[in-house]
Amino acid sequence: MTERYEEPEFTSERIVATTADDLERAAEAALRPKRLEEFVGQPIVREQLSLVLDAAKQRGAPPDHVLLSGPPGLGKTTLAMIIAGELGTSLRVTSGPAIQHAGDLAAVLSSLDEGEVLFIDEIHRLARPAEELLYVAMEDFRVDVIVGKGAGASAIPLALPPFTVVGATTRAGMLPAPLRDRFGFTGHLDFYDAADLKRVVTRSARLLGVTIEADAAHEIASRSRGTPRIANRLLRRVRDWAQVRGSGALDLAAARAALKVFEVDPLGLDRLDKAVLTALCKRFGGGPVGLSTLALTVGEEPETVETVSEPYLVREGFVTRTPRGRVATTQAWTHLGLVVPVDAFGGRGSLFDAADID
Repeated sequence: MTERYEEPEFTSERIVATTADDLERAAEAALRPKRLEEFVGQPIVREQLSLVLDAAKQRGAPPDHVLLSGPPGLGKTTLAMIIAGELGTSLRVTSGPAIQHAGDLAAVLSSLDEGEVLFIDEIHRLARPAEELLYVAMEDFRVDVIVGKGAGASAIPLALPPFTVVGATTRAGMLPAPLRDRFGFTGHLDFYDAADLKRVVTRSARLLGVTIEADAAHEIASRSRGTPRIANRLLRRVRDWAQVRGSGALDLAAARAALKVFEVDPLGLDRLDKAVLTALCKRFGGGPVGLSTLALTVGEEPETVETVSEPYLVREGFVTRTPRGRVATTQAWTHLGLVVPVDAFGGRGSLFDAADID
């Protein structure tokens, strides 16, 4: 249910591993920054979090509970590890879906040591009984253990040592107000710009023990959808291509060739993104079309299209969401090299008008 985070073994920032699989797993873990000063991007959150942690260390007490929100892959888990590292304590890791009953959470909380950090990923998916138990634990540092059943049941309060909860969520709006209010600090992580992602790629290449040229790092960064997790993943695939099919050098030619093999286009669209746009334009004339129908057409679950592909397509202006369904924009038609229908936007018989945009 929970696990303790252990630092990967590495020497002089070069990863030590015995097998190829070990190397890949160690690489993913070792690419994470260990201190706030190493964390690239998110300057506002870093400064705010630094103040919270420094003040807590000066007082000699655990900091307030921390809520980190934002899209996947921006560093919420990494920041939780950094918080524990900065405080010089251990990190317990669990997730909302793993805690189905209040008793599950009570077992985790009662095993915490003083000052430990409990990281709850996807905290918005906690079961309601566990949420209610967490309210009391976060505010009063106690849990009520139920003894007996039925009319004879009684609650025995169990004191907990002071600890810090770090919650991570991609959907802050789904958190109930009583739980959200118990966090003393809330930080929202935004998508990265290309300059910060280039710094992420350059640093990760150094940790992987490879040298990357500046224009290759920029190429990877510009196709990473503003997300460090994707940037690091693409970097490893470029490294693989350079090792197997290239000269071993991570230059611009290698980056472009590798990203072509892995179907990541110059704007960061991958196979699923292009399948969605192609279905919208070619099968449905640009839309509007419902999410379930669109997902069925591309052979994916609606939740996958809605959470993986659609946010980026909407953010980059390829798709709009309307009350009648998803609609491809002029930019989508142009990107696919298709001719925009004359009546697609605003003409007689148009598919939608400005009032339809959700």
